[in-house]
Amino acid sequence: MPVKKAENKQEAGFTFRVKLGEYEVEITGTHEQVTKTIENLPSLFTNIHKALEIAKPKTVATITVKTEPPAKEADKITSAAEAAAQKYPKIAAPANCDEAVLKFLETDWGKWRPRTMEELKEAMESNGLKYPGRMLSATLDALAEKGKVQRWNTNTGFVYILAEEKASSGGGKAK
Repeated sequence: MPVKKAENKQEAGFTFRVKLGEYEVEITGTHEQVTKTIENLPSLFTNIHKALEIAKPKTVATITVKTEPPAKEADKITSAAEAAAQKYPKIAAPANCDEAVLKFLETDWGKWRPRTMEELKEAMESNGLKYPGRMLSATLDALAEKGKVQRWNTNTGFVYILAEEKASSGGGKAK
């Protein structure tokens, strides 16, 4: 029996643990196995890093929308002149406010960047369309809820853009 105890001591496990950044590696074995493995550590870390990079979740793209800050009272005269000079798209006469908003957002002007409610209102006025602010606001809310437009909040308020159509799956009925 005493021989077995000596073998067990020689076979006893040796553990080496190292943490680098977000990765931690533990090497267990005999002292000789662990030291040989440590000699190969640089190439092992390269291989481990490559293997773990594949398992990492992909980054999510973010969209940054820059809008102009609201005009101050002193700047209203200047912004009125700029607004008159700004070109708004011409659209065919819409049946209602919903249709008008969608027509504006379908144009190159509407697709170029997300538009504020104020910009949409000015575009409507340049086309001779007179909808009260409350109606336009309610229309934009309803279109966002229906998923026809996307809306998000920026430092200058909500902006709106035409929602992308989702690809329909082959098994369902189209609505």
